[in-house]
Amino acid sequence: AGKSTTMNIITGYLGATSGEVKINGFDIFAQPEEAKKCVGYLPEIPPLYVDMTVREYLNFVAELKKLEKGRRNKYVEEAMETTGITAQQSRLIRNLSKGYRQRVGFAQAVLGYPEIIILDEPTSGIDPAGVQEFIELIHWLSKEEGLTVLFSSHHLDQAQKVCDRVGLFSNGKILALIDMAELKDKKQDLSDIYNHYFEEGGEGHE
Repeated sequence: AGKSTTMNIITGYLGATSGEVKINGFDIFAQPEEAKKCVGYLPEIPPLYVDMTVREYLNFVAELKKLEKGRRNKYVEEAMETTGITAQQSRLIRNLSKGYRQRVGFAQAVLGYPEIIILDEPTSGIDPAGVQEFIELIHWLSKEEGLTVLFSSHHLDQAQKVCDRVGLFSNGKILALIDMAELKDKKQDLSDIYNHYFEEGGEGHE
């Protein structure tokens, strides 16, 4: 579909053949260090160092992010508390379940209080209870902490629960941008729009 490629371009991990990406006025390609300080990123498959403990890994990430030395431990502790992994901090990442590994990746994304969190398929492979906890955490970060959250999922029901606006991707293009409040007013589900494009062969969206 192209959603993961788009997220990797937005975060500066991939280049772009045209256009530009600016985050808080910083060009992600010309000023990558400044732009990346504003962003926390959880890729679909987090590149975790599995032979580190959870705390060792997050301390390592804090160093890579060049977070203020005197506050790194505080940032790590708060990221672990936010994502519910404080009790796992001394365990090797290789010994964690898929759900807890995703939480470590999530902790990495929120480390240091970025203004924007980008989450690519954060609930992939997690049991239903864990999915609901992730959704509640995303809502809390957005509504209570005021973060901007960019969330991708191939699960329409999750996108409908999490997002204020949804873009449908196909072959590297956005087919539709959907305001979820308007969709609710029309008493429609996101699946209605999806079916229009991918099952009925529709070309437009009203």
